[in-house]
Amino acid sequence: MKLITLINSSIFCLLFLTCNSQEVAEKIVFNNPYKFNSAIEQKVKEDTVSWKYQISAGEYASKGDFKNALRNWSMAFGGADKKYNQTEIDSINENYKIVPAKDFIIQQSKSERVIIINEAHHFSSHRVFTQSLLQDLYKNGYRNLGVEALSNGNKFDENLNNRNYPLQESGYYIKDPNFANMLRTALKLGFNVFAYEQTGNLNGKEREILQAKNIQSLMTEKPNEKFLIYCGFDHALEGAHKSWGKAMAGRLKEFTGIDPLTINQVKYSERYNRDFNQPLLKALDIVEPSVLVDSDKNAVKYQRKDAWSDIAVLHPNTKYEKERPQWLIKNDSKYVEVKNENLKIDYPIMALAYNKGENINEAIPVDIVEIQNKSDKSYFVLDKGYYNIVIDNQNDQSFKYEIEVK
Repeated sequence: MKLITLINSSIFCLLFLTCNSQEVAEKIVFNNPYKFNSAIEQKVKEDTVSWKYQISAGEYASKGDFKNALRNWSMAFGGADKKYNQTEIDSINENYKIVPAKDFIIQQSKSERVIIINEAHHFSSHRVFTQSLLQDLYKNGYRNLGVEALSNGNKFDENLNNRNYPLQESGYYIKDPNFANMLRTALKLGFNVFAYEQTGNLNGKEREILQAKNIQSLMTEKPNEKFLIYCGFDHALEGAHKSWGKAMAGRLKEFTGIDPLTINQVKYSERYNRDFNQPLLKALDIVEPSVLVDSDKNAVKYQRKDAWSDIAVLHPNTKYEKERPQWLIKNDSKYVEVKNENLKIDYPIMALAYNKGENINEAIPVDIVEIQNKSDKSYFVLDKGYYNIVIDNQNDQSFKYEIEVK
């Protein structure tokens, strides 16, 4: 009798979950920190503030929904279909060479002490690209990662470096699984991850100054160590900023006397309507994050009047497989189908994958997908390992099961 029960249970596990599953789903109480698409769209419909699409783009990005984040950002900011003519394109190809951005940055990093790289807050692939740099930067001596998005002051996550993974309370933008995975990688490698945001609720010139001073303070404590600083948008600019006088990067150079290697990821990244991509991005055949270098092996900068970043990274248009961005696939990761067909639950549902050992009520998932209908096939992108999968809907129906990805 016990043998029959064991066999039946094994067959049920095989059909219900995957060949790697270790237990059947159990009902749980789960407070989902992420909004369903319908709730985001309803808020947009009802909201009257002019920046409502920036808010919705951020909410989609916080759950790793790259396509909808791009779509909503495009509603906040218009665009124009501008192109280079063929003569201009031929001149660019004749005078510049396209090289992999990762290889170029890692080579440049050997002779630097400070690297500052930015992101657009709705653009998860910027976080994935920065994550791809971390192991080689660590080999080149970088030991400190400053992250603007980490909460500071009263909400500072003081146990982050001991816990080795961020929490929902660690910072708003860090709720994006791709951001959290970047931090997990850094912590696993041995980086000291620190917050440097000012704590006085300031903006403009004062904010840039205090950010730079916070970084300078730790650099003074560690005079022989290298630093990677991760920031948003204009904070990576050197030179004169039209509104701030100087951005954080320029202020850090002023305060320390160290000229940082500054990297811009924002300018040459895709738009939802690719006709609105920056002309240089449209002109070139970019298949991976890339840098343009001249005959002297100098990178093309991002230049905006009297401000600049030393390196402009060009990101290719995203390709999708199984409805997921292909840039999610790296190293040993693979597509893992979400098995939900035998769950008695109302749709839509959200499936959240958590590292086994991380508290599902506090931690940030490693991946999230939303499934509209029971017949829809959806896929996580996961590394090898053990995971707790949480299935949740908007009616407080929640289930959890465990899988192993081999």
